[in-house]
Amino acid sequence: MSLSQSRQRIEDGERWTEEGKFPRSSGLSVPASERPHPAFTGSSTPTTSRPLSDERLTPPETSEWEEVRPAISFPHSPVDDAVTPEIDTETETDAPSNGGLNHSASPSNLVVNEEVKNEEVEEDAQGFLPVLKNRNFLALWGGQVFSQIADKVYLVLVIALIATHFQAPDQTISVWVSAIMMAFTIPAILFGSVAGVYVDRWPKKAVLVATNLLRGALVLAVPPLLWISHGWLTLGGLPVGFCILLGLTFLISTLTQFFAPAEQSVIPLVVGRHHLLSANSLYTMTMMASVIVGFAVGEPLLGIADTLVGRLGGGADIGKELVVGGSYAIAGLLLMILRTGEKTNAPEHESPHVWEDLRDGLRYLNEQSRVRNALIQLVILFSVFAALSVLAVRMAEVIPGLKSSQFGFLLAAGGVGMVGGATVLGHFGQRFSHTRLSLYGSIGTAASLVGLGLFTKQLLLAFLLTTLLGFFGSLVAIPMQTTIQAETPDQMRGKVFGLQNNVINIALSLPLALAGVAETILGLQAVFLGLAAIAIAGGLLTWYISGTGKEK
Repeated sequence: MSLSQSRQRIEDGERWTEEGKFPRSSGLSVPASERPHPAFTGSSTPTTSRPLSDERLTPPETSEWEEVRPAISFPHSPVDDAVTPEIDTETETDAPSNGGLNHSASPSNLVVNEEVKNEEVEEDAQGFLPVLKNRNFLALWGGQVFSQIADKVYLVLVIALIATHFQAPDQTISVWVSAIMMAFTIPAILFGSVAGVYVDRWPKKAVLVATNLLRGALVLAVPPLLWISHGWLTLGGLPVGFCILLGLTFLISTLTQFFAPAEQSVIPLVVGRHHLLSANSLYTMTMMASVIVGFAVGEPLLGIADTLVGRLGGGADIGKELVVGGSYAIAGLLLMILRTGEKTNAPEHESPHVWEDLRDGLRYLNEQSRVRNALIQLVILFSVFAALSVLAVRMAEVIPGLKSSQFGFLLAAGGVGMVGGATVLGHFGQRFSHTRLSLYGSIGTAASLVGLGLFTKQLLLAFLLTTLLGFFGSLVAIPMQTTIQAETPDQMRGKVFGLQNNVINIALSLPLALAGVAETILGLQAVFLGLAAIAIAGGLLTWYISGTGKEK
């Protein structure tokens, strides 16, 4: 066979690949006796083909074949990128002439990765089930559950320690608690962005495991350090033990600044893009549940732990630390079984300066309008909820049947609404674009705020509207967080999520400081109407800049 004939056969084969069949005019056919067994293609039954010609597709001589081989080109399947580089996996076609077998340069390229095929089949599935069947996500989710609960219960633990060791009988506890809250907040402002830069440089699994184990060790160090410092002189007018407590809280919060962007960066690594919305819905539900469990059940839980440890002869007043430190440790152990699939190759050149990486993150946000607008939406939403946490105290004061100290019931209603919204999104959210969901959520949030301004003194309506506020807020928060995860490349996620945490923490300080003052001057109704205007403006901004609601 001549070289020109070989080239003609290859060109005909390429046309077959593009059209999914051999053209009738080509006269090419692979006889049944030479077709591979269906097991090569993963097909359960061989397909029959029409005998088009008795001429067989045979390779040319070796020398000619080597000359022709570079001209061979077959379509590249995106599935190839999901398997090991040594195996070129291609999907089945419906070509009638070869039993569903894709042509390739060598038979070794016909191996089919069953796991990838199963994932493709499950892409059409919706709801939480496909996500919950993902073992890596379950490990990550379990780590989040114990870590979030430990975060919330730690605050309860610190307040209990202050009341036991430092608060005088005739002294208010507010000053002590304010100092602790400052120790929690300052690392978020100082290190949020920088932590994201280092998360991009380090293995994310190692960051997740190390931050939890270190936080657990710091909590377990509280009892011996307080015992050692008992009776020491004051430091700057404060007991040394309390200064130690402030330092430990500062360190724990600093480690949290590394944990948060690493956690958000890993979700897209272990969950397919199609299921990110369901995964983030589960995360939101877990976050709200941890708030309820941590603040509502934290105190009795710590009391029970102290009692049990005392009965077991472990000594008094260490059960609380064992619960919190143990929760962090369990989170770290669960995350050890996580497989992120991230590349761990050492960089060929020295990493750029931290500030240069920060500029890269800011430049990326400036260039990517979808990610930037999603971040703006999250900042607006969290600012509204921060203001609500302040206004809820005044609402509880003016609503008949409630006391100002019972403002937590209103906040809990908002949390219930967010859980409900997360559940709905997890099951049905994939049917809508993220931009459309955010617009609906912004409109619903604005309407709920207007209702709160109009019906401030009616108990049932206040609870209903606060619940709806949480529900519609989740329609903004979850799709926007999913958008940031899906649109940000792996090498930029740590920087972007670090900047996100930093910006949100800074933005939250404004409504916390100004909401009470604005309510005193303008009144509840005017403040709620102003918040409604801000919420709807954010939704319309995202809708306008995105142009369409087609992206997911």
